[in-house]
Amino acid sequence: MFTGIIETLGTVKSIQQEGSNKHFTITSTISSELKIDQSVAHNGVCLTVVSLENGTHTVTAIKESLLKSNLDNLKVGDKINLERCLPYQGRLDGHVVQGHVDQVGRIALEDNANGSWNYRITHDSHDLFYTINKGSVTVNGVSLTCFNCTDTGFNVSIIPYTYEHTNFHKFVENEVINLEFDILGKYVQTHLHKLGLDKNLNNLNLQDILKGQ
Repeated sequence: MFTGIIETLGTVKSIQQEGSNKHFTITSTISSELKIDQSVAHNGVCLTVVSLENGTHTVTAIKESLLKSNLDNLKVGDKINLERCLPYQGRLDGHVVQGHVDQVGRIALEDNANGSWNYRITHDSHDLFYTINKGSVTVNGVSLTCFNCTDTGFNVSIIPYTYEHTNFHKFVENEVINLEFDILGKYVQTHLHKLGLDKNLNNLNLQDILKGQ
């Protein structure tokens, strides 16, 4: 479990293809502190550390992770957002992040707002993946508040600290980024979908949900 508060940036040192899997070797300020079998979010994707050597750590992404994320687009030298899993009794500074990327999105617009940066992010519509105004979303592992939400996109604003200390400052228009939608929203939407209530949300009330009608 993660919070979406990025600890540090890593640099991709090497990439090795093995069958349908890819092994990524990363160097970072936390690599020497990691342990084998530890879970670390890489651009928001939860991956297991499989080896450690000379200040680097190596993780393996299986085909499913490569298909659902931007990891397959990584090249040697790319910067990647890193976050270790939440320690027991730790502070939840962001929101509940699983590290299970739902789909990729794209940077449709970047706007320098004189002290902060605004981004418009687009994505494929999906019955179970939604954002709500002032709700939470994870972009490349970063916990953010979204606004101007539609079925196929949303806006986020980035403060200077986040811009400099994550790979947001590397983004260009049409950049492919990883999206994880809020787990609480997915549970609610899945429940409504099973009850057949998600297509008539305007007329929905609490009694309908409780009765399953």
